[in-house]
Amino acid sequence: MENSEVRKTVRDAYAKVARSNKVNIEKEEKKSSCCGSSSRDTSESSSCCSSSPRDISKSIGYSSDEMNLVPEESNLGLGCGNPTAIAGLEEGDVVLDLGSGAGFDCFLASRKVGETGKVIGIDMTPDMIDLARKNAQINNYTNVEFRLGEIENIPAADNSVDLVMSNCVINLSPEKQKVFDEAYRVLKLDGKITISDLVLLKPLPKSIKNNKTALVGCVAGAVLKDKYLEYIMNAGFKDIEIVEETSTPTEEIEQIASTLPEDDLIFSEDLENINELVQSITVVGVKK
Repeated sequence: MENSEVRKTVRDAYAKVARSNKVNIEKEEKKSSCCGSSSRDTSESSSCCSSSPRDISKSIGYSSDEMNLVPEESNLGLGCGNPTAIAGLEEGDVVLDLGSGAGFDCFLASRKVGETGKVIGIDMTPDMIDLARKNAQINNYTNVEFRLGEIENIPAADNSVDLVMSNCVINLSPEKQKVFDEAYRVLKLDGKITISDLVLLKPLPKSIKNNKTALVGCVAGAVLKDKYLEYIMNAGFKDIEIVEETSTPTEEIEQIASTLPEDDLIFSEDLENINELVQSITVVGVKK
């Protein structure tokens, strides 16, 4: 797919998620996230699964205490790690979240940086920005700001933030090197990135690589782990370290694969070994 088509596919899919959750806020009820362990089934007619956003967040590293601190409506269950857990945030820090969604990680970070700090969420989906701003307004977050923009062209000044974080979003970008270049640009000297994302251990079958559902499910856009780390290094970051590695739950891939042609050979071969193909990592790096 062309870069413009990739962005449109991703934007349209996550707009549906945002609109659905905005309606639920207005009704003062929370709809459980559906399907796959990362809740990324964004089709119009999906069957509900047993995992709620809270269940998913717990499985990828968020504690009950953390989830209780922020608005329930901000947790869409769309992450693949907990980048705030190892961010080392301090009072007064300025934090930027790439692909901030409904604001979940931003709200967690806001409590750590305090009133003297600031958290900026960036998302390219207007509906997500509206949802995040609504969550911030209802819950009186005064040190959090949400900006509409693409993570390949971050709407923030040079050398202006202490930490750039992201949770299972950069894999969606068709221009990953530009994302890390931009992250480096906006960071202050000695600033840090803390990124949770999906990477590949082996190349994906073409049937998954070219599938739009697999794209918005954060699988088809993933790159090999070594290539991902190369992007970070090429941007100029030092002290790059993978601090956590976990396998991707098979049920997530099975949900994505269920949209593919039934005669595709991946059902008999690749799904049995899916944990050998896709992995979740949390990686850090420093601007020096």
